[in-house]
Amino acid sequence: MSTLKPHPGASPESTALVERVAQQLRGRGERMTAPRRAVLTVLARDREHLSVDEIARRVATVAPGVHLASVYRTLEALAALGVVQHVHLGHGSTAYHLVDPGQEHAHAQCRTCGRVWDLPVDLLDSVADALRRDLSFELDPAHVALSGVCATCAE
Repeated sequence: MSTLKPHPGASPESTALVERVAQQLRGRGERMTAPRRAVLTVLARDREHLSVDEIARRVATVAPGVHLASVYRTLEALAALGVVQHVHLGHGSTAYHLVDPGQEHAHAQCRTCGRVWDLPVDLLDSVADALRRDLSFELDPAHVALSGVCATCAE
């Protein structure tokens, strides 16, 4: 039986996700801390690509005592578990979002409005193959976003 208490207003889906991650953490000999639970609650509830500052602001509404340093450490730990993916967006910003373990994927970002789209994991396979073959270069397509202009902004 779990000792985790869901945050008020948490959906059944986000509560189940927090419990699943808690089990993964326990399996590694780690604990589900209040900052980890708060960050997961925000990411599961909002399902967006968020900066650390955005996550910290939203975490403050769920768990007011969680410091920014704890948010950073939590995101690092959750990324190591494969539950959170980070992607480098335009102008040096980094965004974080939930992923199922082993399901990292590529991204596209509109450089005008900033919207971010998840792209199929195999979209850049032919590019990765060509780079590997021609340059002995291993592409990490999940690490950065492709930049362009969305249809709405192009009008």
